[in-house]
Amino acid sequence: MDPKERIRELVERLNRYSYEYYVLDNPSVSDAEYDSLLRELEGLEKQYPEYILENSPTRRVGAEVSEQFEKVTHDVPMLSLANAFSEGELRDFHERIRKAGFSPEYVCELKIDGISLSLKYKNGILMQGATRGNGTVGENITANVKRIGTVPKFLKRNVDIEIRGEVYMRKDVFNRHNEIRKARGVELFRNPRNAAGGSLRQLNPAVTEERKLDFFAYSIVNPAAHGLKKQSEALLFLQELGFVVNPNYLKSRDLEEILAYLDGWKDGRHNLNYETDGVVIKVDDFEMQEAIGYTVKSPKWAIAYKFPTQEVETRLLDIVYTVGRTGTINPNAVLEPVLIGGSLVQRATLNNEDFIKERDIRIGDYVLVRKAGEIIPEVVRVNFERRENTEPFRMIENCPACGEKIIKNENEAAHYCPNPDCRGKRLAGIIYFASSAGMDIEGLGERIVEDLIERGFIETIADIYRLKDRKDELVRIEGMGEKSVSNLLTAIERSKENSFAQVLTALGIRLVGSKVARVLSQHYASFDELMEASVEDLASIRDIGLQTASNVAAYFQKNRELIEELKSLGINPRAEKTVSSDLLSDKTFVLTGKLPTLSRDEATKLIEAHGGKVSSSVSKKTDFVLAGEDAGSKLKKAQDLNIKIINEEEFRKMIGE
Repeated sequence: MDPKERIRELVERLNRYSYEYYVLDNPSVSDAEYDSLLRELEGLEKQYPEYILENSPTRRVGAEVSEQFEKVTHDVPMLSLANAFSEGELRDFHERIRKAGFSPEYVCELKIDGISLSLKYKNGILMQGATRGNGTVGENITANVKRIGTVPKFLKRNVDIEIRGEVYMRKDVFNRHNEIRKARGVELFRNPRNAAGGSLRQLNPAVTEERKLDFFAYSIVNPAAHGLKKQSEALLFLQELGFVVNPNYLKSRDLEEILAYLDGWKDGRHNLNYETDGVVIKVDDFEMQEAIGYTVKSPKWAIAYKFPTQEVETRLLDIVYTVGRTGTINPNAVLEPVLIGGSLVQRATLNNEDFIKERDIRIGDYVLVRKAGEIIPEVVRVNFERRENTEPFRMIENCPACGEKIIKNENEAAHYCPNPDCRGKRLAGIIYFASSAGMDIEGLGERIVEDLIERGFIETIADIYRLKDRKDELVRIEGMGEKSVSNLLTAIERSKENSFAQVLTALGIRLVGSKVARVLSQHYASFDELMEASVEDLASIRDIGLQTASNVAAYFQKNRELIEELKSLGINPRAEKTVSSDLLSDKTFVLTGKLPTLSRDEATKLIEAHGGKVSSSVSKKTDFVLAGEDAGSKLKKAQDLNIKIINEEEFRKMIGE
């Protein structure tokens, strides 16, 4: 493939994966696959620097922040770390520092697989908790952070300080949550990191508290202000303030001792009660850190050594198919049972036809399976040396649930069933509607939905809200009981209070996830308004593509009767439209400096209310830089790129004030 085109493709894929990982807390690929693609991109960019794109993930941290929470600009960016995947790469890191004239002592700390967090204290009182976000702008989740037991609300000293660390979910807590969720028939958490991320970013802080998260502190912003000269001193100081610091760190200047430390934790980590996917190696001395310096994305004085992912060989016995809520046909591997990471694995995802054919996976093959913390593992590759007389894979032609001929759109990887009355799609749709990703009806999980459909209680999602009229019958079902039925009916009634965006997400319209649903709810306040929108109206909205617009219009045209049923049953939420005009439609703004009357958040809301978008960094795609007093490097970059710079008065004129 042409290197320019491959770079473009990698940037697009990696940015999508970053958004899934950092914002949605729901990655579709493993860390190992992401790292492999990122390393390929880094190699191509080094070879062809003229093709580097402004939005390349090698030039930034994380992903754009969600719109659910107030945005927070970090005083000091929360940078990511460069990775090392082998002893050789770690030696190269050490050699680069040595050749630069330094002979450092290092601090080695376990890399916790959780969610990065910034904590600000004033006079020892917790004032703000924020996510990493894109490294420059994060999300204000203070109310949720205050519900984490190991985050001190009051420090042992009355200091002004910013702390950084990692929020995580212990393995025993994770397993207990999934046992409860399985018993209730609720969708399982995929892994501890996803569970922590979703729990931390709840709109209801009480949910965060129930999830029993924990926090390890690992660094201090501006440590010199507190008389600290080394990272090892900072770790001790954090403990004095009342923070929990991971005790398993090593201080050493001997590279061989460091390598032995890494080797010990490759297997030793499995005995810990939390997930760790590597070790962070940092230069201990802060002055030396500053002298060594930074790249655009990461410090040169630190590196993250990633443990190799556990892979186990077993035999692929069969390929079976399930039907998703939007009709997606999902191939899954049936495996000879094998122990991975302490649990028995019998199924693995195969993603789609392209995934299978690219790897030439066949029934009867011996395959390498990787778990990497996932509840559902994946097949990595085939051991071709053990291949016997196997037949090349052929995708099924008909839906396994209804028999309809399946189809595949040109720009999509997955096949799907077009039959609107497909039983498999209907079942998956009802399960999704009730799940935590949809209406979040606790107690109405997959097993119970299947049972209620089988018994004739539920035919459509509207029937969920008629269950209260059949309480006496429900109580008589084996395994239900008076209390569980009452709890279920209460949860169903409570779901009527969900936001319009959440209800739209739960409907399971093809290509309409939570982000698209939020965008739609900003332009249409109710079902009635949305049902009158044409494909052209919908496609004119920023972030809504033509295919998505067609899907939305077609859904409401076909399901008007169902929507009217839902409305009559009390599901008729109204949203406050946040887009009041399209004066700034398709315009991207960057804010810098202090504005005379508007705070950064107020300016952001005004821009978005008039159809514009706010970005954290200046690029060729920026239309305007809104600048105030003490504007920094963003102003200079805008001048260099010849981007229009406006003040608050000019901005107000643009929006008609």
